[in-house]
Amino acid sequence: MATPKPSVFDSRKEQMFPVLSAAELARAKNFGELKHYADGATVISTGEAGRGITVILSGSVVVMRRDDAGKLTPIVTHSAGGFMGELAQLGGRPSLTDGVAAGAVEAVVIGPERLRALLIAEADLGERLMRALILRRVGLLETGAGGPVIIGPADDADVLRLEGFLNRNAHPHQTLDPNVDSCARTLVERFHIDSATLPIVLCPGGQLLRNPTESALARCIGLVGRIDPEHLYDVCIVGAGPAGLSTSVYAGSEGLSVLALDGHAFGGQAGASSRIENYLGFPTGISGIALMARAYNQAQKFGVEMAIPDSVQSLTAATDDGRITLKLANEELVRARMLVIASGARYRRLPVANIEAFEALSVHYWASPLEARLCAEQEVVLVGGGNSAGQAIVYLSGHARKVWVLVRGPDIRAQMSRYLVERIGQLPNVEVVTRANISGLSGSAARLEQVSWRQDGSAAETTRPVHHLFLFIGADPNTGWLQGSGVALDAKGFVQTGAGASATAGVLETSRPGVFAVGDVRCGSVKRVATAVGEGAQVVASLHGYLAASARN
Repeated sequence: MATPKPSVFDSRKEQMFPVLSAAELARAKNFGELKHYADGATVISTGEAGRGITVILSGSVVVMRRDDAGKLTPIVTHSAGGFMGELAQLGGRPSLTDGVAAGAVEAVVIGPERLRALLIAEADLGERLMRALILRRVGLLETGAGGPVIIGPADDADVLRLEGFLNRNAHPHQTLDPNVDSCARTLVERFHIDSATLPIVLCPGGQLLRNPTESALARCIGLVGRIDPEHLYDVCIVGAGPAGLSTSVYAGSEGLSVLALDGHAFGGQAGASSRIENYLGFPTGISGIALMARAYNQAQKFGVEMAIPDSVQSLTAATDDGRITLKLANEELVRARMLVIASGARYRRLPVANIEAFEALSVHYWASPLEARLCAEQEVVLVGGGNSAGQAIVYLSGHARKVWVLVRGPDIRAQMSRYLVERIGQLPNVEVVTRANISGLSGSAARLEQVSWRQDGSAAETTRPVHHLFLFIGADPNTGWLQGSGVALDAKGFVQTGAGASATAGVLETSRPGVFAVGDVRCGSVKRVATAVGEGAQVVASLHGYLAASARN
């Protein structure tokens, strides 16, 4: 039997809860405001807008989590030299925990903006604080503390939808199934919920949502707020995948005011990769979500404003003043001097009859721990032959009883990296079927029960009892929102840049001045994480050049 992995609270407690020295406290005091709290006073409450971190000078503060019944359970006690806070405070988002003074407390409260200034100005101290903030978020993710509680059947399509959204955004949460959990049943009865209307979501602030959209849930838990339509950003970035996050980090670190938007979650397709092993600097590999979470946190450190999930509906036509105006799906407007298009691509849907009937429960476009849990000890079918498919095959093989891999071409080596091909070849529960195409899907009540396929040149059809189908068959550019904007696209819908866009456009500039494109959405780009990151860094030089030229004119 495998040894349970120790929690981050046990393995990295000293780094999670460092005690600052007298010299470090003196430096921290320069960035904050002195506060006093009486014994028993509330220092912070779950759901309260983030006020940054609270550095304890004297006395103690007990940090507690709330369970689904509202009961408070202590997590840690901070004394002199300790500090309260986790990643939510970096972006001014609602607190995920409660803090109560134990005795008289003197503390320094460092607001989000000043906290970001401290992290940059005080490199050594900033490193200790940033590491602690990240590890505390990891600890909350392990326990689900402070986040919303989803109540509904574990295999319900909407429960899985909401879980997937919170997982992709690295937000703590708990899921309770009333079929097996007495506490969940009690909550359903308390609120007089008809089981047919599940799931419900209890937000940390006490609000109850009935089968909410991702946007409604995000607003309830404070992931995203209103955008000031009168504020003029230096640059707005549409898309928070590798290219968008890279642009955010470099633009933010060079003093530009930046707003990054994404309609789903940070990380893009790279964030859905179970393991990336050929990215420079990570010899043992790293999961896509871990890599992208680091970039997301880094962007916030440099003051980048994140609006995720917020979908862009359209880019308005150019005006005489050259300013950019974006209309969001929620009718809000965003104004900026420049725009970087990093909206990536949308997953392709397999052209098979009735696939839509199974997409909520049984058809998956990425392989995360959530999907691995669903297909544990089952047969699964995966369609695709690129690197993303290869990473998913390796990951799923550790959870599924059997992985059938269907490839349209004659050889899986045609589009997949050698290290993945060799690893797959050594997996006993993976079988690769070449020149194969899905011929039919069958099931009931939105649940897939059988998958059938045929190989080219053969009339025989193979049918297997499969409940989960994974599709890694490429993607199409996510540029529908650019129609009528004056941004030129190629025949396939990719954004044209440089000479292909206009005679005067820079390398990453589009046909519309002040609008740039990076990453997978750009015509001619190399579809690799490292390339996307490089283009994100490169375009910032173009942004500065455009601002300088505009100032001269």
